[in-house]
Amino acid sequence: MRIALVVSFSVATLSAQWFNYPTPGIPRTPDGKPNLSAPTPRGLDGKPVLNGIWQMNGKYLQDIAADLKPGEVPYQPWAEQLFNSRRNGAGGRSDPAAKCIPGMPKLDALPYPFKIIESPGMVMMLFEGFTTFRQIFTDGRELPKDPQPTWFGYSTGKWEDDDFVVNTIGIRESTWLDNAGRPHSDALHLIERFRRRDFGHMDIELTIDDPKAYTKSWTVKEDLRLIPDTELLEYVCNENNKDYEHLVGK
Repeated sequence: MRIALVVSFSVATLSAQWFNYPTPGIPRTPDGKPNLSAPTPRGLDGKPVLNGIWQMNGKYLQDIAADLKPGEVPYQPWAEQLFNSRRNGAGGRSDPAAKCIPGMPKLDALPYPFKIIESPGMVMMLFEGFTTFRQIFTDGRELPKDPQPTWFGYSTGKWEDDDFVVNTIGIRESTWLDNAGRPHSDALHLIERFRRRDFGHMDIELTIDDPKAYTKSWTVKEDLRLIPDTELLEYVCNENNKDYEHLVGK
């Protein structure tokens, strides 16, 4: 796996198969480097193309509210109490991600690249972290009325102007919103707005709507960077995992 990415995004990763393989269709500067500031690519329908390998700014995995001011997360009293009991790793063992089950929205925020593949009726996201996938259906179906909870939930997407808007429900309430331990309930509804700013940069505006855990919905903005000229690597989290036994918490 991309060990260097866990430590620092500024450290070059080790050489591996299909690293430094030129990605077709990438605009380049005169010296041959990818031009990530080039205009946003668009499809025949005029909508931005989301395809590519992307990587999240890792701070949102540690703290989804990293860019918010103190007091801006509108907790219900029980949710704030539970969050405070988990802070600084005190509840680490109760986080499903410690057993290699990341859940949503932590899946998007992992410090590993993921690939977006657009196809008729579906947008597929392939994640290097945990070697898993996510399906976002764009075929017009409605979200299930009484979903059986799953780790990643049930997602549908549609275009609103240049924003790809994804609604997700049915996420198991045992998952955490971030590594800091922010909780949610079975009523969690995630709204993601994917907005590609230019060729190499995209934002996800994430709204957390959960009236059981928070007094009102709240929104954070996460940023993605295109990772060209590379491919995803295999990362099997539960293979020889030595971390779990050393985590603190009950």
